[in-house]
Amino acid sequence: MTFQVAALYRFARFADPAALKGPIEALCRAHGIKGTLLLATEGLNGTLAGTTDAIAALIGHLRTLPGCAELDIKYATAEAMPFHRLKIRLKREIVTMGVPVDPLSIVGTYVEPADWNALIDDPDTIVIDTRNDYEVRIGSFERAIDPGTRAFSDFPGWAAEQRAAMAGKKVAMFCTGGIRCEKATGFLKEQGVEQVFHLKGGILKYLEDVPEAESRWHGECFVFDERVAVGHGLAPGTHQLCRACRMPVSPQDRASPLFEEGVACPACHGTRTPEQRAGYAERHRQAKLAEARGEPHVGAVFNAKDAANGRPPTQ
Repeated sequence: MTFQVAALYRFARFADPAALKGPIEALCRAHGIKGTLLLATEGLNGTLAGTTDAIAALIGHLRTLPGCAELDIKYATAEAMPFHRLKIRLKREIVTMGVPVDPLSIVGTYVEPADWNALIDDPDTIVIDTRNDYEVRIGSFERAIDPGTRAFSDFPGWAAEQRAAMAGKKVAMFCTGGIRCEKATGFLKEQGVEQVFHLKGGILKYLEDVPEAESRWHGECFVFDERVAVGHGLAPGTHQLCRACRMPVSPQDRASPLFEEGVACPACHGTRTPEQRAGYAERHRQAKLAEARGEPHVGAVFNAKDAANGRPPTQ
């Protein structure tokens, strides 16, 4: 069975997000939709999966919410349900930056995927990857600067330190689906950086629209569900998830003697206690038994807090 995956967000003004939660959750459960959706006074953000008809019903409902008629959505497909459960969460922010920025009032200039290459090919353009270090490691654009952040809430501090280097320059920023850049570009403009641009629809839209032969993207793009990563055309990637440290694991990592499926990878080997390793091994055994029975098993959980702060899934 093929599932449709919808990564979506919209900055909007919700006077009472709590009042929106019940009807959305009821619709999702009635249609067998799983995934995470965050609701806050600044809008909504999430990734959900279900049948094509189910996702269409959900999108139809979300577009009726205040300010959401032009909801930003990236679609993909998955051969298996990429989420273990449904979670609709009320949050302070739909993407956790920790610094007040209103993307509805101040934001950078959108750049369509078809025009992105010309912008980042310009040697006078500073290209910044606003994602976190583990995401950047498995793929990024040519010439992109890696801020080395562990969470998106670290980005404002890094950007403030780099402000002088950006003065008078064109700054091109990108992230997975576009939502982090909505706030990141607004933050830079508030810091006095005037020529700020960001990739409309994010990496996912670029990989969907731009032919691989013309692409400036190298590697794969981390996504916050059980697909782990995708490539050009949003085809499934080659990375898996380490169930111990939550980092993406490449085929080369899995060939290492330090990799033990479900227990450890080269990045975390030797950092866990014997008791922790035993617990991971038992969880992996239970997951395999559930898989053999054709039942879901909650191994790594892609939760709202992690997705909102640009972190891998919680164990």
